[in-house]
Amino acid sequence: MAHNDRHLLEVLARIGKLAQQAVNNGEPGDPEDSDEELTPERDTPGCVLKSLPKRLLVKAAKTATALFPANAPVLGPLAMIGEGFHVAEPLRIALLTSKYWGPAPRKLTVSFMETSPADLKTRIVGHMNAWTKTGCISFALTNGTGDVRISRGSGGYWSYLGTDVLHIPRNQPTMNLEDFTMRTPEAEYKRVVRHETGHTLGFPHEHMRKALVARIDRRKAYDWFLRTYGWDKGTVDSQVLTPLSEASLMSTPADQDSIMCYQLPGLITTDGKAIRGGTDIDQTDYAFCGKIYPRGSHSPAAAAAEDWPESEDVEVPT
Repeated sequence: MAHNDRHLLEVLARIGKLAQQAVNNGEPGDPEDSDEELTPERDTPGCVLKSLPKRLLVKAAKTATALFPANAPVLGPLAMIGEGFHVAEPLRIALLTSKYWGPAPRKLTVSFMETSPADLKTRIVGHMNAWTKTGCISFALTNGTGDVRISRGSGGYWSYLGTDVLHIPRNQPTMNLEDFTMRTPEAEYKRVVRHETGHTLGFPHEHMRKALVARIDRRKAYDWFLRTYGWDKGTVDSQVLTPLSEASLMSTPADQDSIMCYQLPGLITTDGKAIRGGTDIDQTDYAFCGKIYPRGSHSPAAAAAEDWPESEDVEVPT
């Protein structure tokens, strides 16, 4: 389709949306009651969750576990034994390790790779701190080199996950917000900046929860992502079609309205219904953030161990 023809169709689609809102007294209507296909803007890059080089995965898992011991996966006796009764290798354990910063309040500093206007930097960090409504991890601008380093260069939208940012060279970004300026619509700040900040907090992509991945037709997904974003099969597998290990998540039930969920069209799902995707932090997101990063609280002290005379110890038959 020629560029002009495509542009005309996009304009007509927007006019149709405005007309529908007028019929609904200015309200966009319930997406569940609409046959309109939910698709991202063709020119808007999809978020890619960046991974560390393989050589750093085990080291990063040790860092995450040192900061927050509950990041380590809970592996029972059977889970620790693989084929041939070999103990699970460190790399597999590393892949199951979460990347949360821990429940103690923490302030992460933020810097920008390119020279950026002060009002733009303040606006971006303000949206990053939207998560502090329920969470105790906050973000603050620094004139030095930040824990979080943002680039507005080419490459789309992406971020490293949680504590992995500590392993990124200090001269490289940990987050990318391509072409964000003060003219970027407020809705994009809510959709993109808050989403990428969720990754920095350690939240993976919600659409990769098993219940949502099960709804996606793999063949159709490969074709759609190639046409829409130019993604190859490997990228689609890693960013969309590989379910997260539920055992490694401290999570709520799968939420297709989460800010961490892609908006995916019904033409690639098995049931023909779109995965709506989040456009802002929703109540489930806020509740989960408050659960793992509780405001005004610290890690509870370990309970004092009970004791009794050794002569009263119970001998368990073997």
